[in-house]
Amino acid sequence: MANNKRGPEPGSQKAKHGGQAVREKYGPEFYSKIGKKGGETVREKRGPQFYAEIGKKGGESTKRQQGSEFYSKIGKKGGERGRVVPQNKE
Repeated sequence: MANNKRGPEPGSQKAKHGGQAVREKYGPEFYSKIGKKGGETVREKRGPQFYAEIGKKGGESTKRQQGSEFYSKIGKKGGERGRVVPQNKE
């Protein structure tokens, strides 16, 4: 597939250098700001149903790839993380 866009080939050394230059010029706040703006735009255009649909698709894909036991395993890990283990006081 031909790249008809201007600029260096995505993933090339020149493209990476350009990305580093932007990061140095604008800083990390720039990426946070544009990410938030993009997320808000998607939310306004597509609504909450869009997120429900992509979440369901992602869950189904994970279930196909990992198996249903995967959810049991990660649920147990999450539960362990929240537990407070009492310490012996002597």
